Amino acid sequence: MDLFDQQSEPFAPLAARMRPVSLGDYAGQSHLVGEGKPLRKMLESGHCHSMILWGPPGTGKTTLAELIAHYTQANVIRLSAVTAGVKDVRAAMDKAQQDAHYQLRTLLFVDEVHRFNKSQQDAFLPYVESGTVTFVGATTENPSFELNNALLSRVRVYVLKPLTDDELNGVLNRALNDSERGLGARQLVLEEDARNALIGLSGGDGRRLLTYLELASDFVEQSAITLRDIEQAVGEKVASYDKQGDAFYDLISAFHKSVRGSDPDAALYWYARILNGGGDALYVARRLLAIASEDIGNADPRAMQLCVNAWDTFHRVGPSEGERAIAQAAVYCALAAKSNAVYQAFNAAKAMAREAPDYPVPMHLRNAPTKIMKDLGHGDGYRYAHDEPNAFAAGECYLPPELAQQRFYHPTERGLEKALKAKRDYLDQLNSHSNQKRS
Repeated sequence: MDLFDQQSEPFAPLAARMRPVSLGDYAGQSHLVGEGKPLRKMLESGHCHSMILWGPPGTGKTTLAELIAHYTQANVIRLSAVTAGVKDVRAAMDKAQQDAHYQLRTLLFVDEVHRFNKSQQDAFLPYVESGTVTFVGATTENPSFELNNALLSRVRVYVLKPLTDDELNGVLNRALNDSERGLGARQLVLEEDARNALIGLSGGDGRRLLTYLELASDFVEQSAITLRDIEQAVGEKVASYDKQGDAFYDLISAFHKSVRGSDPDAALYWYARILNGGGDALYVARRLLAIASEDIGNADPRAMQLCVNAWDTFHRVGPSEGERAIAQAAVYCALAAKSNAVYQAFNAAKAMAREAPDYPVPMHLRNAPTKIMKDLGHGDGYRYAHDEPNAFAAGECYLPPELAQQRFYHPTERGLEKALKAKRDYLDQLNSHSNQKRS
């Protein structure tokens, strides 16, 4: 079946019927296919190269692939990484080689290409490299993480963006006015608040926008699509969320940065967005524990305990009250004093351990459980801190001599760390006084 045949099927969804048949009808991605852009000029001249189309759902990846085939007059082989197996891939490559023998161009479109494993992706390489096929892969995942470097080196990655409100408005207008493929024959009027709701609910997804419009049109009693029709058609808001996709990590990133930035309202909003999209509240609880050590640290050690308590509450009383306990912890962490001094100190210590020589443990710090070890000098000169004034052995060095002056932890002047800094400054004075006496 030709790529555009589905548009003439009477029972095809509105989103399929309204699929553009030319670049002039294509909505969005003006940074790629706008007037005068290199990709558009290349397609209009009938040329193309292998590429990966990366973007959220409903941004026109499949449609753009179909337009590429249309403009380059290529035979199209479509594979979905969700359903295709090795046999399908082999059959597709055999067909492409046969077409190449007759000087026919083949465009291989692979949807959800990130779902192919690394060895399956490798199977395409010889055919892409030889020009047997023009490879066009569509993915919602970051190609840098999900695709082989060998494949990435042979294609160009194009990033597709969510449609803007103006672009979505254009999609709505075309669907409402097109009598042949859209809803134009019904002469429907879309009320302003209903239009705004549709655009807001779509989240930049053109396919979702047209799906909601089509559903709402089924509820129309006269000729106007009202906000009530939209509410009846859509029901609960459908969140843009994918537990394994970039949208998920974007939400988590926004949550983390809001807490780090001391904005409790933003933290609660992103937390609610995660839950609304079907996310796991305990994932947020785990992230809060990371925040408590990375971004709050000793400026407020209570933050970590509160996060542990919220996690425990979730397990004891269930999601309803447990989610609220995690919200409480999120607000506390957002407003807690912030310090990444421990985080930086630990990273610096790990770097030192990794990069510096493995200095021997000083003799006075070595373990001496046996007489032989004691005779060898293990533990000699060690001063038991509890026997010293204020339980502090002033002047004692616990680092290798080569690192005696090394400092990893630098407390801030915020929260409890201000007191810890003062304590450290006091201990430094005692050490300095003791060393001066010895010298």
